[in-house]
Amino acid sequence: MNEKIIGIMGAMHEEINSILHLMAGIEEISYGRRTYYTGTINNIKTVVVFSRWGKVAAATTVTSLITKFNITDLIFIGVAGAINTELKIGDVVIGDRLVQHDMDARPLMPRHEIPLLGVTYFESDPNYITIAKKAIDAIVGDHVHSFIDEYEIERFLLRKTRVFTGTIASGDQFFAKQADKELLHAVLPDTLCVEMEGAAVAQVCYEYEIPFVVLRIISDECNENSSIDFPDFIQNVSSKYAYEIIKNMFALL
Repeated sequence: MNEKIIGIMGAMHEEINSILHLMAGIEEISYGRRTYYTGTINNIKTVVVFSRWGKVAAATTVTSLITKFNITDLIFIGVAGAINTELKIGDVVIGDRLVQHDMDARPLMPRHEIPLLGVTYFESDPNYITIAKKAIDAIVGDHVHSFIDEYEIERFLLRKTRVFTGTIASGDQFFAKQADKELLHAVLPDTLCVEMEGAAVAQVCYEYEIPFVVLRIISDECNENSSIDFPDFIQNVSSKYAYEIIKNMFALL
């Protein structure tokens, strides 16, 4: 049996930097204009890398993790915009299904179906979903006080944060208008949140038969206020979420 090597991709530099604090024996390897960090977390071999933004960049990164660094499992963590109105800033979504909302090869095949694969939704590994749920349950709600400053809790209204499991949509588009949000909801009504990498990463993992899970921290509500305080949220909230979630998940592996 192959030795377990877990790849961790983060959507922002700040999230990656926080995760590096969990690693021992770090070595940096430059490859394909990316910096990969190898080492261990909780004595498990791990490779951590910034995904870069967009589907092509993220797919390239995970392909290198699989073919050059020989990962056996993949965890993707980052921020996303809420599509479902139940979601609030600070909630966390576990993507049990990933779909590319901008894939449209009609009339050759149904909208959102991936050409040549006959697949529309890519499913995360059930075991990793269970582990992620336990790890995230330990940091949401009242637990947020243990690692987020009170100022940030008040600023982003993080007092009743929750974890959700459901569909994540990905595409090469930043959602910053209410109209775009409503249009996506109309065509993919089960979507909880939207981002720019997860479903592309999921497709590569599917093709290489790599167990994976995609986790997204809600940073905005996909409307005209999407950019407000975004850098502050990344620095002081989502990067800390990433640290706590990965720490808890590796304790359960």
